[in-house]
Amino acid sequence: MTATIAVVTAGLSDPSSTRLLADQLGKAAVEALGQRGVDATLEVVELRPLAHALTDQLLTGFATGDLAAAEETLARADAVIAVTPVFSASYSGLFKTFFDVLEPGALDGTPVLVAATAGTARHSLVLEHALRPLFSHLHAVVVPTGVFAASEDWGGAAGTSQSAPASGLARRVTRAAGELAALVAERPRGARPDQFDRDLAAMGDFEELLKG
Repeated sequence: MTATIAVVTAGLSDPSSTRLLADQLGKAAVEALGQRGVDATLEVVELRPLAHALTDQLLTGFATGDLAAAEETLARADAVIAVTPVFSASYSGLFKTFFDVLEPGALDGTPVLVAATAGTARHSLVLEHALRPLFSHLHAVVVPTGVFAASEDWGGAAGTSQSAPASGLARRVTRAAGELAALVAERPRGARPDQFDRDLAAMGDFEELLKG
């Protein structure tokens, strides 16, 4: 059995603690799926280089190039790990814009692990008051454990390649990844309708359309 996990990271700096957390979660998810006999691959969607293309799509309604490929990656993924920095006590505008422009139904039934980073633990409730409602609205299946990382949660200087998660963060990463792996492993293949089926469903009853 194989699975593809799309990892969406909205960090703005390079390197960033947001990407660092995304990498930790992706690695843990692959390991957890491997323990369940699932051969998982990661496809990372870095939003920072897509910022201009996202603005263009908002204005034109069409995605092109790397942005179109990124949206297709999410549409066919078996699971999503979504990580955002915290701005003004919520997800970043770049992060929200990306999920705003996805095709309706793209995440229907998809297991999603939500995570966020910030300089202080005071923002940890962003997982519950912003991220979880967003993905519930998109009809995704959000794993019970969200992962929040403040600066003090890293063993080294946050945002550097040498940083390692402190024990508390490492436990949350492992737990959340295990929950994501359980959902992916138990989810029937082909559980999500493809775009053609979604379009047909959106049209409603064909007989009624003819009457109209």
